[in-house]
Amino acid sequence: MHLWLYNFITKSYFLSIRIAALGGNVKAKLREKGIRDTWQVVREKVCYKRKRVWFHCASLGEFEQTRPVLERFREKYPDFQVILTFFSPSGYEVRKNYPQADLICYLPNDSQKNAQKFLEILQPNLIFWTKYDFWYHFLRTAKQKNIPVLLFSAIFRPEQLFFKPHGKLHRQMLTCFTHIFVQNENSLQLLKNLDVHSVSIAGDTRFDRVTQILQEKNFSYSEKILQFKNHTPTLIVGSAWQEDLAVIEKFYQNFQKPLKLIIAPHEIHENEILHLQQKYKALLFTDLAQENSCEKYKVLIVNTIGVLAYLYAYADFAFVGGAYKQGLHNILEPAVFGLPIFFGNKAFQKFQEAQDLLNLQTAWSVANENDFLQIFEKLYQDREFYNRCSHLTRKYVEANIGATQKIMLLAEKLLSC
Repeated sequence: MHLWLYNFITKSYFLSIRIAALGGNVKAKLREKGIRDTWQVVREKVCYKRKRVWFHCASLGEFEQTRPVLERFREKYPDFQVILTFFSPSGYEVRKNYPQADLICYLPNDSQKNAQKFLEILQPNLIFWTKYDFWYHFLRTAKQKNIPVLLFSAIFRPEQLFFKPHGKLHRQMLTCFTHIFVQNENSLQLLKNLDVHSVSIAGDTRFDRVTQILQEKNFSYSEKILQFKNHTPTLIVGSAWQEDLAVIEKFYQNFQKPLKLIIAPHEIHENEILHLQQKYKALLFTDLAQENSCEKYKVLIVNTIGVLAYLYAYADFAFVGGAYKQGLHNILEPAVFGLPIFFGNKAFQKFQEAQDLLNLQTAWSVANENDFLQIFEKLYQDREFYNRCSHLTRKYVEANIGATQKIMLLAEKLLSC
């Protein structure tokens, strides 16, 4: 791809966001407003009396990968100003008040002018880039200014543009990174075949993040969730889209043994929440604190953001959404608690942890409610089988922690130069 074509495609893309915003698209409107505010925010809040580090992640899922590195950096270098950028409103709007960062804003649209302007204002000593969201001008400008950039939790596949004959410009982006930390051996070999040698395997920092969650003991709704559960086996449905909810509904109608449901839709829409509440005669999470008889409900609907990762601790089984269409959501959050995990059978292949747990036979991709019911009933009835799955899943998570430490060792070395 030539640079002129990249510029044309990106300008067209950003124009389509602007048009969508004018047409009333909520996410597009939030990003357009956020971009306008970004320049004023960075001018007012960048502190030149302190050294600065910049973390970039695309959205909320990537933030969970960023978080353990950012928090370890904050602990090691408390005098640094920490700048955190997002591309997507799905990340920024949820984490715009995250207390561990000093300055949080949207990443401006990628252009040579914006990249020069943004980096001249920030003047970071080090940049951390999470997983993907590759923007040529920002990466190229950082390299031209001799600012070290570390890419971490990256995963590469042969079908990506880097490995195509017309992917020259994307291959140039890879040379802008001081070092690339990848998740697996396949990614390492793909990059080495391109003569990219500043690369090593560190794993996925999400393992470190979910381990943090496991160790946190201060979930304020513990007593109420246990009251709702009332010693009944519980299935949690996390980040569910309509395709997932359709399978869950049919499964729940056919499953005849005692079972409680916790359903967390991927997006919180008032009409959808009301529909689910009426369909299941369910208790809403926001009503949990005031409800004196939580145990009488069979279904709990999570109508707020930021609690799902903690709720997995109270379940016995997990169904994680997205894999029927959009792309599988985070299955490491239930895995750290040793839950047997189910997900759809169409959009999970690019997730290393999904492949690993399928190979361990502690997770299952299911085509429909009948597939789900067949495996679920075996887990429900066979305690030895259930315990084996739980043990192997926990061991898998434990074996893969430590990526943050590997990344920080290089960061410390770069900052000491």
